This record gives sequence, structure tokens and C-alpha cells, in this order.
Amino acid sequence: MNLKGKLEKLMEGEVMDDEETLKTYSRDASLFEVKPRFVVFPKNEEDLKKLVSFVHKHKEEKLSLTPRSAGTDMSGGPLNESIILDFMKHFNHIKEIGKDYGIVQPGVYYRDFEKETLKHNLLLQSYPASREICAVGGMVANSGGGENSLKYGKTDKFVRELKVILSDGNEYVLGPLNKDELQKKMAQQDWEGELYRRIFKLLDENYDVLKEAKPKVSKNSAGYALWDVWDKKTFDLTKLFVGSQGTLGMLSEIKFGLLRPKKHSVLLVIFLKDLSPLPTIVERVLKQNPESFESYDDETLKLVLRFLPGFVKLLKGNLITLGLQFLPEFKMFLLGGMPKLVMFAEFTSDDEEEARQQAKDALESLKDLNLNMRCTKNEKEVQKYFTIRRESFNLLRNHVKGQRTAPFIDDFVVKPEYLPEFFPKLWEILRPYEKYMTYTIAGHVGDGNFHIIPLMDMTKPKSKEIIPELMEKVHNLVFEYHGSITGEHNDGLIRSPYLRDMYGKEVYKLFEEVKQIFDPDNIFNPGKKVHASLTYALKHIAAHN
Repeated sequence: MNLKGKLEKLMEGEVMDDEETLKTYSRDASLFEVKPRFVVFPKNEEDLKKLVSFVHKHKEEKLSLTPRSAGTDMSGGPLNESIILDFMKHFNHIKEIGKDYGIVQPGVYYRDFEKETLKHNLLLQSYPASREICAVGGMVANSGGGENSLKYGKTDKFVRELKVILSDGNEYVLGPLNKDELQKKMAQQDWEGELYRRIFKLLDENYDVLKEAKPKVSKNSAGYALWDVWDKKTFDLTKLFVGSQGTLGMLSEIKFGLLRPKKHSVLLVIFLKDLSPLPTIVERVLKQNPESFESYDDETLKLVLRFLPGFVKLLKGNLITLGLQFLPEFKMFLLGGMPKLVMFAEFTSDDEEEARQQAKDALESLKDLNLNMRCTKNEKEVQKYFTIRRESFNLLRNHVKGQRTAPFIDDFVVKPEYLPEFFPKLWEILRPYEKYMTYTIAGHVGDGNFHIIPLMDMTKPKSKEIIPELMEKVHNLVFEYHGSITGEHNDGLIRSPYLRDMYGKEVYKLFEEVKQIFDPDNIFNPGKKVHASLTYALKHIAAHN
């Protein structure tokens, strides 16, 4: 019996190896194309357990298991040459919504989860910009975040408990343990007890090294978050699994903490022509406790105005009424020219007047800087600015023909105080490459987290030469300012090869040891986080747009 036949006999779910399916699962939202050997659709936890045992028993086939949810990852995280596990078909149930939590399987679309949570006036506040197309399993795998992460944190802050299938083929529950509970785990004379003993020993012996290694920025998804697992009081392996991109085991169930969203939102919008006051603006606005603090550049704004009819469709309105909403911008352009950066801080409350007062207070705190500012008057205006921020790149992609998204410098983080120095150096790096690509810069200015996702024609050989060259220059600049190369998109194929540069040999070796403890046979999503190859990644850049 061939391998496919053995797999089909083994499990209740489906096994596919036809060309159309393999082609579909060879791509995600990244630059890459990696053709798998099989795509399987596990039906339940027993299928997952059996697959782990199967891979161990067939070592000569060099099989591995790579979990995949909605395929919106921009790093190549769910791509591999062996077995891809699609969780969307069967692991797609919302099991329970409690008074402040939700229990859900990894293949549930975030949008469907949100519909259910909002029925209970609850929200998972770490939703990313891809909220309409991503799944919750990917949010956990990447430690995803978005506009509200400024106030509430990324997905790691909302994961209360995980059910995972580990390399011994059994399902375990991970969650926070106090010292007594940890001691009981480590006293177990079984596989799980040995796992806890080894991980605790690694974390405790390297406690100071890991605390120092933690990037000094508010958001980071690079590497394994070892520094967050053990704080001398609580031991929580969910902190390690969130953001691990399926390299340590497979998620089967997630328990999220949920919060009640505020009813009203008012924005303070700042049009900035000169970046020099940026740190002062960020510092003062953050003191007013905004829920989010977002930004986009002049190229984004030009794009929206250029393709205004298409943008109006996104807002589901008509050209005249929505065009009137842009009168403040048109007036400003006529009188003072195009701003270099548009920033908007969101203030929320269950009382509309309170939210409006918070925005006014933030405006007053900036008056001595002589900035061009305004507060939004209604919810439609709030929607306008957020839609520009979330959707402008899709608008660009839909209007520029013969080019495709090329996310490779798409998620860096530096402290806001460094941005006036950082941005001119970044633009100096990017300028020579502008003839080969179109790009906009948007991001979470309150966190110093920015996204540059160029459009490039990948059929041109020069495009593939640019990628490693530009990555190295931008990464080195980020390292110079003590930042992170990924705040929320994670490592995957594109950034894993740079983790040793970011953290140094000593910490990178600890990453390797963690992988060895959890996955000694390297069966879970190999080639991500550790043992990654830039040469391999570059060879698998998709040739077609």
C-alpha cells in the first residue's frame, strides 16, 4: 500500500494529493511557493494523534506536519514540502462563549467568532487588520495583533488555555501554573513531567539572559517568547506556544479571554508635515490613554484620493456624501500641502461626551506644537480613517497590474522616540529601489510598529536580487535602534534566518534547545524559527505574480 493509502486508512479525515489541491496549499499571503506532498484534513483530535505516530513510524520518508488555518500568513509560516494539515474544514467549531471567555477550535474564522462574541457584548481585542479573512489559529500561531494592541496587547495576552498535541502523540492542556502546581507537574514520572523539568531548568538557569534578551519594544513576534514563560511566580507554557508557528506542536482548542467593547469612539487626527515633533506627540497622546494610535503616510493618502471611487465602495456609501467627508483634507492640501504622516488616536468610552472630551484633552496637550489637527464629528468619519488604514494597500494592489505583494520588510518595530531619526535613514535606504517597486507605509505609531509591503513584478530577475539586499539593510537599521524585525507577523520562511543576528548566538542556541525538547525528531513545521535557510527561502520565491 502506498503512503497515501496508509494515511487514508489511518484517519477519519480526508487525504489529498491532486495537483490542484497541492497548488492551492503551496501558497499563502507571502512571497513563497512550496509544494507539499499531501494535504490532510484532520477530523478530530484522534486524527492528530495518529498522524504524529504515523510520522514517527515512517522516519525513512522524512515526513513532517505543518498546521494551516486560513492561509493569510505573510511570512510563509504554513508552507512546507511534506504534510499540510488544514484545520479549516473540520476544526471550525465555536464551543462556548462564557461571561468573559470563549472556547474555540483553531479553524474558526475570526469574523465568525466575533459575530458570536458580540452577541454577548464581548470582543477579542487583539484582532488584526486581516480580521475579515484570518482564522483564530493563525492569530495564536503568530501572536497576531492590530490597532487595539496598543491598549490591550496582542493575542498572547488573551490566551488563557490551550489544548495541544505534542510529539509523544498525546493531547495536553497548557495554562498558567503557580509554584505548587509546577512542582506537581515536574514530579510526574512520565513524558509530560520530563518535558516540564527540562523546560523549567532551561528557563531558570538562563533567567537573567532571557530577561535581557527580550526586545525593548512594546510588540515582538520574533523567536520564541521564552522570557514570558516564567517570572519566578507563574509558569505559563501558553506564552511559549503563542507565536511559535506550529513548530512545537499542534493546537486543537483555544480558550480566549474576552472584554466588553466601548460603545463610542472619537478620533484626534493629526496631519504631520515634519517628523521632528513625533516623539513629543506620541508621548503626550499616550498619556491620554487612547485605545489605538494609528498612522499612514502621504503615499497612502495620495492613493486614496487617486482611486476615490474604489475607496467609496469600501465604505459602502455614495461618492458625493463620502467625498464631502474629505473636504478637511482637500482644504488642508490647498492651504498647506500634503502631510508626510497622518496620525489618528482613538478615544473610546460608553459615554460619547467622555470620549469626545478625551480627544479634546489630547488635542489641547499638543496645541503649543502648532500642528494641523481635528477631532472627528461622527462614527462615519471614524470609519473613514480606519478604512484608509486597513484597506489602502488592497486598493493599491487591485489597481496596479502586473505586480504582486512582496512582504519582506513588512513588520518592524522601533521605539517611537527613535522615529524622527529612523525614518529619514529608512527612506534613504528605500530610495534607490523605488524604480523597482511601489510601496506605502502604514502602521501602529503608538507602538512604533510599521508595515511596508511593496508591490513588485516578481517575473523580473532584479526583483529577487533586491529582496535579500534590502532586507539586510533594513534589518540592520532596526537592530541599530534596538528594535524587532517583526511585531506581529512572525518569522516563517522570510525572517527565521535572521533570528541569530537579532538575538545573538547564546539566545539562539536556547531557541534550538527548546525546539529539541519539544520536537526531538523535527516533525513539526521544520525550517521555521530554528534551522532556517535563507538560501532555501530565496529559492522558493514564487516566480509568477
